[in-house]
Amino acid sequence: MAENKNKKAEIEEEEDVEIISLEFDDGSKMDCEIMGIFDHDGQEYIALLPDDGTDDVYIYGYEEDKDGNFDLLDIADDKLFKSVADEFEAIMASDDDNTEE
Repeated sequence: MAENKNKKAEIEEEEDVEIISLEFDDGSKMDCEIMGIFDHDGQEYIALLPDDGTDDVYIYGYEEDKDGNFDLLDIADDKLFKSVADEFEAIMASDDDNTEE
C-alpha cells in the first residue's frame, strides 16, 4: 500500500517528463515521474514512479481544483487499493500491447 505522504508537492517538466517532488511526513523528499492520471469507478488516481532506483510504483487518489491545485490522497482501504492497482496494471498492459503493434 502507498506510504502516507504529506500533501506538499511541486511539479517540474523535464524533456516531456513531468516530475513531482513529494515530501514525506518524516521530512524526507523524493522526486517521482508522473506515469499518468487515470479514472477508476469515477475517481481519479495518479501513478508515480519514484526516482530511487527501484521498480516501485506509488498510486494515490488525485483531486484537482478549478485553479489547478491538487491533493494526493492515501488509499487506506486494502480492497480499494487492490482494485485500483489492478486497473493500473490493465492500463499498462494495454499500453504495452498498443506499442508492440
